[in-house]
Amino acid sequence: MASTIQVRVDDELKMQSDKLFRELGTDTTTAIRMFLTQAVANNGFPFEIKRNVQNPYMKLTEEQLLQKLELSRQHAEQGKYRDADDVISDVRGKYGL
Repeated sequence: MASTIQVRVDDELKMQSDKLFRELGTDTTTAIRMFLTQAVANNGFPFEIKRNVQNPYMKLTEEQLLQKLELSRQHAEQGKYRDADDVISDVRGKYGL
């Protein structure tokens, strides 16, 4: 037996999600079914839920951002940087990835 779930959403959200899922080769109903399947498989939400944290660089003026970039260049010239592969290796080790 199959159950029916009815959800009310804003018209604009429905149109945008229908368009998105159609472009991804599926439909909204299937996407919702996939979400529920993954939630059960993960024993929780199948993605991380966080507060909406604003990008700290969005508050910078163009001049402030350019100053930060120049400081970064100076640090690089002084050897004050880490190789990206080393950083990735550290992150993988720390989080077991």
